[in-house]
Amino acid sequence: MEYNYNKSNNMNTFFKSLTALTMVTFAASASGTSSNPLIEGSNLPFGTMPLSKLTPEQYEEGVLEGIRLQNQEIDAITKQRSVPTFENTIVALDRSGEILNRSILALSNLENASGDTVIMAVVARVTPILSEHSSNIMLNTQLWERVKQVYDNKDKDISLTPEDKRLIEKTYLGFILSGADLKGSDREKFRRLNSELSELTVKYGQNVSNAMKEPSRRMWLKKSDLTGIPQSVAESYREAARDALEQEGKEDDGDSYLVTVFAPSYQPFMKYSDRRDLREKLYRLFNSRNNGGEFDNTLILRDIANVRLEIAQIMGKKNFAEYQLQNTMAKTPEDVMDFLENLRKAYSEPMKVELKEIEEYARASEGSDFKLAAWDYSYWADRLKNERYAFNDEDMKPYFELNNTIKGVFGLATRLYGYKFKETEKIDKYHPDVKVYEVYEKDGKLLGILYADFFYRDGKSPGAWMTEFRGETKDDNGNKNIPLISIVCNFSKPVGNNPVLLTPYEVETFLHEFGHALHGLSSEAKYASLSGTNVDHDFVELFSQFNENYLTEKEYLDGFAKHYETGKKMPQDLIDRFVKSAQFGAAYACMR
Repeated sequence: MEYNYNKSNNMNTFFKSLTALTMVTFAASASGTSSNPLIEGSNLPFGTMPLSKLTPEQYEEGVLEGIRLQNQEIDAITKQRSVPTFENTIVALDRSGEILNRSILALSNLENASGDTVIMAVVARVTPILSEHSSNIMLNTQLWERVKQVYDNKDKDISLTPEDKRLIEKTYLGFILSGADLKGSDREKFRRLNSELSELTVKYGQNVSNAMKEPSRRMWLKKSDLTGIPQSVAESYREAARDALEQEGKEDDGDSYLVTVFAPSYQPFMKYSDRRDLREKLYRLFNSRNNGGEFDNTLILRDIANVRLEIAQIMGKKNFAEYQLQNTMAKTPEDVMDFLENLRKAYSEPMKVELKEIEEYARASEGSDFKLAAWDYSYWADRLKNERYAFNDEDMKPYFELNNTIKGVFGLATRLYGYKFKETEKIDKYHPDVKVYEVYEKDGKLLGILYADFFYRDGKSPGAWMTEFRGETKDDNGNKNIPLISIVCNFSKPVGNNPVLLTPYEVETFLHEFGHALHGLSSEAKYASLSGTNVDHDFVELFSQFNENYLTEKEYLDGFAKHYETGKKMPQDLIDRFVKSAQFGAAYACMR
């Protein structure tokens, strides 16, 4: 099962990856502006932004002005005559770029959540500027010398706390990985390669997003084509067809159903449709994305691999993995491969047994010559699971009504940590679907703000993720700036007056992303570069995976899983069957 705490293949990942390398905020070129809350700050509650009112021009202005101001901050660090210290160099660098960071986070959040072409154009324009300025910071010789001097003397300064030393080490490594210690022409070559890589990465991500929305990636069906599809899913396909026909100004014949390659549409069709030919068609539509046509990524992918290799070689490494893993717990490709090989050995034989069982089960219906194909797995695995455990995901959906599930997911944090969640209407949001919550600690102290964007929309990036509009930080006096955290999902919107009923998979996804949100909300770091999810990338999934495992705990389900019509608790027998079935197909899932 795949999750993203920050969306991959998009601008936010680009900035996050740069942040992981540099441990500072990035910048671009100059511009004077006025009446822009991204620049001037906000007088709205808790310093939140007027997200529904910000314009594409203001996002771009915020980035450009943020760059200009951060340039001034960097100049102030490098031009001072004082001996480099932790405070006047490392801390000053960590606190630089506040306006830029605010603008980048708001822009990247909107790009992912809306897929607006105008916003995507802004992202495309600012990306090379941001990359250039990142290089200007990290390849600034005077700044590097100051950072290096503080790093070299860190063990002599008895006033430094472990957290202070961690910031020094992360900052130093960030400069090393960004080419600061390169000599001569290698420095400019690294700058060029870094710029190429950032532009290629953003282009790749935008192509993925655009390809998902291509009209050719859709299947228009009739009701007679939907054999095996549950009624609630069929209703969502009917609603999608009505919306699409209305947008395109076409007449609705009353028997049109639309299936797309977005997960809320794709996954149930692959699981439930009796039509093998249509499952194959949809599978191929999904898996042929970005392979040819206007949004082809094959050459871009090749170029990314080549540029990465050049970067690794110029940094004295054999490959990009060896270069990139320096900033993780794993450290080396050998450690990663040993870990993966141990998993492969553990899962390989059980997976073969699973696939053989599923194929033999299918042959009982389809004939002895039936060969299990990729578009058959979900369908036949689900049928076998249902028969073996007398369990179907659809049986649980009436007990996972969204509003009640929100209470259950948030209630877990209340029970474990004493946190309380209060929905508020006084905070602006970028879309009417978004819910906003004030989060309080047990003693009533405000912990942070949580934005929750649950529903699929046209243009919205696929998947689910956690991100932030502002990470937790502290000022010079130790006063906390509360974090502004966001979780984004792609649940199917309600059809008519029907309630939103979630599958166990969707509840697990919710719990997972909420685990990341708790990581961001609970942060008590002194420095921005160490707060929230700014941890080693191979550590960051700990909290989310811990959280999602509660879904198979009987005591937890018993506390909130109630039938949306009768109010009755989920029957113990259903919970037992769900828990027993939870590991079905686990080896195949892990090998994927």
